[in-house]
Amino acid sequence: MSHTEILPIRLLVVDDHGLFRRGLIALISQDERFDVVAEAGDANAAQVAAKKWQPDLILLDNHMPGVLGVDAIAGLKEVAPKARVLMLTVSENEQDMAAGLRQGADGYLLKTIHTEDLCDSICKVWDGDTVISPEMMGKLVGLLRHVPEPVHPSSDALVLETSKTVPIDADDPIHQLSPREHEILMLIAKGDSNKHIARALDIAETTVKIHVQHIFRKLGLSNRVHAAVYATERGLS
Repeated sequence: MSHTEILPIRLLVVDDHGLFRRGLIALISQDERFDVVAEAGDANAAQVAAKKWQPDLILLDNHMPGVLGVDAIAGLKEVAPKARVLMLTVSENEQDMAAGLRQGADGYLLKTIHTEDLCDSICKVWDGDTVISPEMMGKLVGLLRHVPEPVHPSSDALVLETSKTVPIDADDPIHQLSPREHEILMLIAKGDSNKHIARALDIAETTVKIHVQHIFRKLGLSNRVHAAVYATERGLS
């Protein structure tokens, strides 16, 4: 039984635009899965609130006055070590995304996301997944191709810091995939969402979701980011 089936996820919302922040809180608060325990308009206030309230998850903007969101992640994790951090920003810059993930962010979403998708993403992050806006997945794959060597010991950082091609051995689990699953894996690596994949292959979105679950299980992966890395390393993207 997941956390979301027992208690609401306690949120700290950090954004310097008061109108957006209040609107976001109002929308999220309509969902019984969440309890917004605090809000902040800059990194310093966020650190104080995180230390006081010990939220389960921090929704963090990037471009704020003073300290940028990506530069505040380490401090937030220090004062609230159990909190997950989900960036919610207007920035489509791949370097901002890379910096956030390297600093320990558990996801990177654009503010153009629909409320329902945002709420579902919060739950996925709380349950241990990594979420990336579909619009940013292609840029993430681009980063994988161009960064030459791993320089950070953390497994999360390796998502962005490996570009070596891995030979496909005879015992590689990729051989367990059906032709359709192989096709879907390639589209995931290109950054396509389930909806886009369904349109491209002329199949139902629910069918795509089932295929994606099978791909994760067969390859021993937990999310789309890892699937994109796996495919890119093997030259499938």
